[in-house]
Amino acid sequence: MKQKKQLAFLLGLVVIAAGVWLWSYRRDPTGSGDPPLIAKNRAQGVENPHLRLELIEQARKTEYKSSGRNIFSEVAQAPAPSGPKVPPSPPPLTACGFVGVGPCPEPPPPACKLPTNVKFFGYGVVPNGTSRRAFLTDGEGAVHVVSEGEVLMNRFRILRIGNVNLEFEEVSSKCTIGTAPLEEQAGTPPGGPSG
Repeated sequence: MKQKKQLAFLLGLVVIAAGVWLWSYRRDPTGSGDPPLIAKNRAQGVENPHLRLELIEQARKTEYKSSGRNIFSEVAQAPAPSGPKVPPSPPPLTACGFVGVGPCPEPPPPACKLPTNVKFFGYGVVPNGTSRRAFLTDGEGAVHVVSEGEVLMNRFRILRIGNVNLEFEEVSSKCTIGTAPLEEQAGTPPGGPSG
């Protein structure tokens, strides 16, 4: 008996649900009498919501014509020009010959160079000290010993003494940093000349 009551209750719920569904389906907010789906399309401005077979057939008959651009490439390529080629106009030049607008950039100062007769031939460290000393010769037998920060021949300030080169700048012009390579002096090997 209990199952019959449950079945009757379930059947009543199904009937109520079907009635609510039909009532909401038939309800038309626009007042046109159409089901809500068609009324919704009319509200969107669709006059006749049927398949337009002629447009589908026209789309099927279209043929792909390449414009020269690879549609599968990530690199953006410009389409090939279809008309006569016109050379591009050159960019505007300033008075100094550079592209752009505005004053010409100042050229960088020239690199410093030691006179050709001055050679960097060695370096050393002062005992009980950390400063390095560079040994330079002027080609006439005179040897100059300078440390970092000192001025050589009243003209070149020594900036850094390295193992293979010497960095310096010219005091008067503050030109960019120049380098002088370490040059080994040719001499006789220890023990005298071989004979």
